[in-house]
Amino acid sequence: MSVAEKRGLRYDRRWMLTDSEGHFFTQREVPRMALISIEVSRDHLIAGAPETESLWIPMGSGKDTIKKQTVKIWNSECTAAVYPAEVNRWFSDFLGLDCQLVEMPDTTLRSVDPKYAMHNGEDIVSFADGYPFLLIGEGSLADLNSRLAMPVPMNRFRPNFVVSGSDAFAEDTWKKVRIGETVFHLVKPCGRCVMPTIDQETGVKDGKEPLKTLASFRTVNGKVLFGQNLIAENPGGVIRVGDEVEVLESV
Repeated sequence: MSVAEKRGLRYDRRWMLTDSEGHFFTQREVPRMALISIEVSRDHLIAGAPETESLWIPMGSGKDTIKKQTVKIWNSECTAAVYPAEVNRWFSDFLGLDCQLVEMPDTTLRSVDPKYAMHNGEDIVSFADGYPFLLIGEGSLADLNSRLAMPVPMNRFRPNFVVSGSDAFAEDTWKKVRIGETVFHLVKPCGRCVMPTIDQETGVKDGKEPLKTLASFRTVNGKVLFGQNLIAENPGGVIRVGDEVEVLESV
């Protein structure tokens, strides 16, 4: 169970690793990040990693006593709160590079691309690449896997919502859906980068698949598309595993 907030599911991508200047790190450059697990509690996180003692991390780093810094995600900038050295050292030691953990305070409002915003430019997003939610149908992955020598799991694509029972790529034809109590607008297909080539169990880049095969039949205007980005029309609703996905409008 989670809550569909304006910037994404509650707690989703509200934390990020950066260098000392605030430039973000992802698995694209540091695939070993896939081996870090995060457990969310009411007032803290628990970070875990293989052969490493777990780390307890307090939430709420947005307090005035915590260092604030401008951080950069692609072409956007926003203010984040930086955790102290003892927290950052745990991540730096495991990943083998100097990095710092930052949290997005509630006061930070990072805007969605206005070309795809639904609420007069007031839509916001967390530290995700660009949009609050990502949806993919199981039928779409099954279609892709039928073309691969070695099937890949859904976690290669990191969606928030996985839909069962729909036809392959049916989500490409949806404009508006209801999940649980929340109505979502499907605003933009998701252009894929190298992330799907990283094995989430080993933290190692696994060759060129499934991106190579996906590119052979899902390339539009130079972008390899898989999944749909969503914005919530009425944020605040509860989302549960097993909720019906009702298609309200189609292309």
